[in-house]
Order: sequence, then C-alpha cells, then structure tokens
Amino acid sequence: MMPEIRTVNVIRYVTPLREGGSMPAIAEAGDGFLYVLKFRGAGQGRKALIAELIGGELARAAGLKMPEIVFAQLDAAFGRTEPDEEIQDLLKASTGLNLAIHYLSGSITFDPTVTKVDAKTASMIVWLDCLLMNVDRTCRNTNMLWWNRELWLIDHGASLYFHHSWQNWEEKSTMPFAMIKDHVLLAYAGMLEAVNEPMKALLTPELVRRIVDLVPDEWLVEDSPFTTAEEHRNAYYHFLTERIQSSDKFVKAAIDARSALI
Repeated sequence: MMPEIRTVNVIRYVTPLREGGSMPAIAEAGDGFLYVLKFRGAGQGRKALIAELIGGELARAAGLKMPEIVFAQLDAAFGRTEPDEEIQDLLKASTGLNLAIHYLSGSITFDPTVTKVDAKTASMIVWLDCLLMNVDRTCRNTNMLWWNRELWLIDHGASLYFHHSWQNWEEKSTMPFAMIKDHVLLAYAGMLEAVNEPMKALLTPELVRRIVDLVPDEWLVEDSPFTTAEEHRNAYYHFLTERIQSSDKFVKAAIDARSALI
C-alpha cells in the first residue's frame, strides 16, 4: 500500500515537550485529535521534518509500528496569545506547513530493562536505523514507545544526518553505520542476516520514490545545495536506493558490532 499524508489545521497549542533542542509540542488539530507537532522553525528546521517524514514512512512500509504522520498547517495568527516568549518566537518562525505525529495517549517510554523485544522485530528496527543512519535510538533516548502492548517507533528527525551538509553524500550511501554499536536493540537483533533480503524486497525503488515525493517543495527550496526541489528529491532517492541495494555492508557491520557487544 502506497503512502498518503493528510493535512490538518492546528487549532490549539496544548503543552510543550521540552526534549532536546527541537521544542516539539502536543497540539490539537481541527480533526479533533492530538498530535506531537514538529516545527519547521526549530533548531534543525526543515531538515528534521524531511528526515521524520522519510524515516517514519519507510518504517511503516517495512511493517513496523509507526503513528500516523500528517502535515500540520500553522496559521500566522496562531500563538499570538502564547505568554512564553520563546514558544511564541518558535510559532512565528513556523508559520506554514509543519509535521505532526498522532499522539499515543497513555503510552510509556520503552525501557529495555523492563520490556524484551523479539529478535525479528529488533533486527528489523536495527536494519532500518542502519539504512537511515539514525543516531538517536540509544539507551539514553530510545525514541520508542510501548502502547497497547506493542512497540511503536517515534522521532526519526536525527536520521539522514548527512543532509545537513550533503558533503560526499554519494560515498556515504554505501558506507557502514559505525554508530549502530550504540543502538538500544542491538543485543536483541540476532536475525540481521535473516531480515536483510525481506527488508530489501519491501523497500522497493518504486516505494522509495513515492515516499520521497511526499516531501513538500517548500521544505526543499530554502537553504538547499540543489538548483530545484526535484533535484533535491532525486538526491534523497538515489541515496536511499543505493543504500538499500548495498545493505550487505551495513548488515555485516551491525553483526560485527553485536558480536563485540555480547
């Protein structure tokens, strides 16, 4: 099933989530649901939103649990009555199209000392994070939630970190991911070889193209090393498809890191 992203209008700022430097917030949209709102005007700006969108939809396509992602429209008048000056500045800088993730009410942060993860699921998540070069799924910050007795992935904004400079990105597309040694699920990931081919089969070039094409032009044209939004999208597409094609390299590195760990 190919991805589709709804657009919602933000109608109420509920509360900030003061985590890291991005200052996400819980907000209510016009459809009556609560969302974790990620702002284009935050520290990493549109780059984090692009990584969040691509990473989250690749996770969903691979069959992993991922809350719904929506585009969130923020009106220029929104937040004028917000008393906190820092939050008001963030809202002003984020007028336009932002990203939001469905809020999983009642969820708890995944704790590896309390909840065990089966080898296949752990291996799929480790594989995905190798693909995305996700530096932010560690014991310090697992970026996973336990909800309705299932493990859900959240927050892929620190993925694809090469795109903050785009230096040597073609070369990086086939490199192992050294920081996988710090992954919170690496010790459980005993089926990395077994999941490699099935994951590659799921994340086809056609699917990658459809996911990359979801990225709005307005997130791609500002502060970009590329001439057009389409060139920018094509670079993401080529990076991801090349990396998937050469996944044996990052899988081997992850298996070696796991061997050293256990």
